[in-house]
Amino acid sequence: MFISRLSRVGTWMVKDLCKGKYKSVSRMDRPYYQCLQHLRHHSFSTTAAENDSCQEDEDSEKISVIFIDRGGKEHHIKVPIGMTMLEAAHKNDIELEGACSQMISCSTCHVIVNEMEYYNKLEEPSIKEDDMLDMAFGLTETSRLGCQVKAKAELDGIRLVIPSATRNFAVDGFFPKPH
Repeated sequence: MFISRLSRVGTWMVKDLCKGKYKSVSRMDRPYYQCLQHLRHHSFSTTAAENDSCQEDEDSEKISVIFIDRGGKEHHIKVPIGMTMLEAAHKNDIELEGACSQMISCSTCHVIVNEMEYYNKLEEPSIKEDDMLDMAFGLTETSRLGCQVKAKAELDGIRLVIPSATRNFAVDGFFPKPH
């Protein structure tokens, strides 16, 4: 239960810490603090000035990725090895929804790998990812979930197309009926 809570706020919290918005966990807004309060006995630092993890992005190896947005505009970005394409899009203010916080329970981060050469360099999609892709808008032969595509050296130069629409049932007015 803690892991799912932490995954929901973790990205925002790390971004806020890296920006220097907070100096320590004890001064954070209540939702962050509640998720982390029972970890007090572990020794780790969340002080932005003392935390080198914010600097890691600048020092780590990066690959070039090109996102093609819904309007056809190309966004050339550098992505650290190991980061997912969804995280990279969010970090670079590229409009790619991620409604389930990378839990593979939606298809809103659906991207289309523009070249088969790069698609073949990706790991095979899991059964769960395939199930979610079946619900994706504009599914193609080279469709993947952006939350499941991690940057690696072989993907340098990959071009990802963001489909013109997504299927987010909560936003689109779908409400599941109770069983």
